[in-house]
Amino acid sequence: SAQKVTRSESSQAKKSQHAEEAVFYMNCRAAYLTVLKSSLENIKSKEQLSLVLQQAGRNPSQKTVNKYWTSQTTTLNFDDFCTILKKEKPATKTELLEAFGKIDTDNTGYILHDELYKILTTRGEKMTGDEVNAITKQADFNCSGQLDYNKFCDLYVTTSEQCCKTAREKLEVDSRWRQQQFGSQAETSSEGIAMPVSKPSPRISRKTDHKLAPTKGESRTPSRPSSAQSCKASVSISVSLSASSNRDTKLIEPDTMKEWQCAQSKGCFYLEDDGEIISHKYRLHLPQRSTVCITIKPLNIPQVEGKSCPWLSVDTALYILKENESQENLQLVSFTELQNKETFGWKGELGAGVYWLLPFTTGCRLKKVKTQITGEAKLVSRGEGGELVLTKEFRAALLDIFETIDLDGNGLLSLEEYNFFELRTSGEKCDEEAWAVCKENFDMKKNELTRQGFMDLNLMEANDREGDPSDLWVTLLSLGYNKALEMTEACPFVIDIYAEKCKPRIKAVYLEAGSWQLNRAICKSVVNKGEAKVMDGCENIIIYTYNTGRRITSVIENKSENKVIIHVNNEQSKNCLSNRGLKVFAVEVAPKSMMVSQHVMPLNEQEEWLYNCVYSLV
Repeated sequence: SAQKVTRSESSQAKKSQHAEEAVFYMNCRAAYLTVLKSSLENIKSKEQLSLVLQQAGRNPSQKTVNKYWTSQTTTLNFDDFCTILKKEKPATKTELLEAFGKIDTDNTGYILHDELYKILTTRGEKMTGDEVNAITKQADFNCSGQLDYNKFCDLYVTTSEQCCKTAREKLEVDSRWRQQQFGSQAETSSEGIAMPVSKPSPRISRKTDHKLAPTKGESRTPSRPSSAQSCKASVSISVSLSASSNRDTKLIEPDTMKEWQCAQSKGCFYLEDDGEIISHKYRLHLPQRSTVCITIKPLNIPQVEGKSCPWLSVDTALYILKENESQENLQLVSFTELQNKETFGWKGELGAGVYWLLPFTTGCRLKKVKTQITGEAKLVSRGEGGELVLTKEFRAALLDIFETIDLDGNGLLSLEEYNFFELRTSGEKCDEEAWAVCKENFDMKKNELTRQGFMDLNLMEANDREGDPSDLWVTLLSLGYNKALEMTEACPFVIDIYAEKCKPRIKAVYLEAGSWQLNRAICKSVVNKGEAKVMDGCENIIIYTYNTGRRITSVIENKSENKVIIHVNNEQSKNCLSNRGLKVFAVEVAPKSMMVSQHVMPLNEQEEWLYNCVYSLV
């Protein structure tokens, strides 16, 4: 009887979970169809994305919209929209009250209109005077020149809920909408809501590419998908590798090319909350044909004694793509597969023209790690005269940050370099007018911010908040630091380009997640250089495995007319670390496409490692 009760409770829990998911997807669809004609139609602009999010009861900031709609995004599909809504939860009244409470330090429940106007027009995502006046003129929550923010929060939450309710009612009333397809699956569920089936995702691929499907948005990783009894075909791949320290290197040391001309740029991989990795992207210009050597390695920032540098063990690579008629038409040239210690490089001849350098890391070593932090580091303190000062530890962290964001390494921050920092930490850019104000207040040389100026700017931010370090922590956390002031979720790197016959020029252009071009380049490189194995019993499924010596990357190609689900089992591997974070998972591969299945590296590079993976068709 106890077992029956347990099974009954488990069944009820599953039903409850299914019901919650059904409601969530119904709300997603209702919001989507308020703006678009069909759930098969794509979101085609940043403004449309913002509008659809508002219909789903969200109030997205420009930073939030920019996070999902980057410079290379062309469309987002319905599945992407559902994924965004899972990540961007609607603000609760408690969260809103906490935000207002930081302004209303006396806890009166009111904020003066003048103070509100100053904050909303000068901080964060700045509002216009007319937008602020529209808020303060609302009689429902304003009186005697003050905002009753408790009433404002009530109205905000109610309005958000009403948006969702209105969208649902519209969906229920219009029978035509109920007949439309849901995602890429017809609505056949007996409960009236069908769960979406993943399809090629323009959010990741940026452009529809019928040959290459993205890694994300299309793969699912259940913790324990069933396999053995339902598999129709399979293939096993085994690779045994010696300790990394014993490998021979073929990369020529740059100091043997002292007469060659050089260009350098720094950059950084940043780990997002959802595990996605973003980084700088670069354009390389060569004025004439030349033999070149291109290298990338983690940036070795001198650390205070006792401080570790976890990013130095992060794997790095560069994919070199040739720009033809436009940025959209990029052709893979090669990638940095030669190695000398932590440096990876490529040497060869390149013709005159423009190239794109796309940095890449597998995510095997740069990933979310739960660490026990005993206490929060102190960022500011009071001097003898009562004035605010930055602590020694925080100043050291700021110097490291300056070293990382000073991309050209000249010891100064240009407006362009500073804007990459601003985009990462606040989602905004500093314009020429604001930069001129900085010049009046902070130390600059040749219109570029000095280290001292950067320090003073952060001190001003602390003074603006009267010593409250909240905003400073937002900056630090977005740059990969934890509360102990350790950089654990970022990996700064440096790129060097040596050219024999001309002066190369490199420029950072974007700071964003891996593009569809990078995903395609990885797949092509694995197909071109890796070992191919056809799945036994299914000739349309091919597994490509490429071994660089330090990492193994596998790509699955689906030549069939139908999507397939591939079960991946790494349980027999030894001393291995997968970017998936799971020994057993499943991926879905769209028809006529290929995708990266996984990247694997040794857990301990000083020991032998065995890659043993079984791929099965479910």
